[in-house]
Amino acid sequence: MREEVLAAVLAADKELSRDEPEVAANIGKQLEHMGLTTWSISVRRRIRDSIARLEPKNVIQTGSGIGHLSAWLLDYFEGRDELENYQIIEEGNRFAVILTRLCQRYESVPTKIVVGTPPLLTSELKAWKISRTGDSPILETADAIIVDAPLEKLADDISCMLPLLNKNGVLFTTEPDPPVGDRDDDDVEVLAFNRWMDLIRDTNSTHHLAFAPLFGGTIVAWLPRD
Repeated sequence: MREEVLAAVLAADKELSRDEPEVAANIGKQLEHMGLTTWSISVRRRIRDSIARLEPKNVIQTGSGIGHLSAWLLDYFEGRDELENYQIIEEGNRFAVILTRLCQRYESVPTKIVVGTPPLLTSELKAWKISRTGDSPILETADAIIVDAPLEKLADDISCMLPLLNKNGVLFTTEPDPPVGDRDDDDVEVLAFNRWMDLIRDTNSTHHLAFAPLFGGTIVAWLPRD
């Protein structure tokens, strides 16, 4: 049954290494020095496992930062032939330079770094589909999409990226923590979390959803129903 696909995709792959790749471990140390947050090793490992099980030809990752999760995926894809495009989207030019250096370490992996935000790039994609002039700003469709964003942007970024999934594509993110403490109804985080809850409710009619609780976070995945 199609609704059972996500459970299989999100299962751990015991044939793949449980150890963190050396490059990813070094990036983790950089993150600590820079005071930046990252997904837990359990989440990163399981997303790598899920991507491996999908055997995608086209992958889009947004909000990649300095490439902590990207390093896991690059390490997996190195020397494999099935991948055609791995597009890494990052908002800032500063991180794009770091990502470029990371990708240069894995020359056999077909990567492309795109600077921008999901709302902007998907809007440009819609305009490009009308004119078909020049190159597409981002991939038109993908077999796997990974969205990482702060709570304030998470629901909007996912809403922009979901239409890019192909029929059997899967979008991955992590469940945000709800705001705690006394908050006003118009608090930025309260409004953002309400948009997240609305996203879950609204997409439940168009996509199969699955939640995978792990140490340090819960992966949420979407698969189109049709």
